[in-house]
Amino acid sequence: MPSPIRVLVVDDEPSIRNSLVEFLEDCQFVVSSAESAESALELVGHTPIDVAIVDIRLPKLDGDAFILQAHQRFPEMRFLIHTGSVEYKLPDELRAFGVTHKNVFPKPQMDLSVFEAAIRRLAGAEG
Repeated sequence: MPSPIRVLVVDDEPSIRNSLVEFLEDCQFVVSSAESAESALELVGHTPIDVAIVDIRLPKLDGDAFILQAHQRFPEMRFLIHTGSVEYKLPDELRAFGVTHKNVFPKPQMDLSVFEAAIRRLAGAEG
């Protein structure tokens, strides 16, 4: 039996973070969450994560910086970006390790099943 996919949701908006966590748990993922990039970095230091869903606009350290730091420490971790910024452009640094426009989802995201499909695609691509 394959081990469950471990997902981290990083978002400072409690309603978005909690709805994603509940949906993803219903999809049989093992889900952790964090309200800031700093607490997410602490969490990934002791909790294995396969895929992180990251908000870009976070207090202090932003989502792009979190992804860069997490990838340096855990290169096998994959990332999805969930942002309300219509001007968001994917930085070249993130493209260099496989984050593409297919990994960026706008807020609000009415159909949460896009996250389930993307997580399964990324987790399957690992091995």
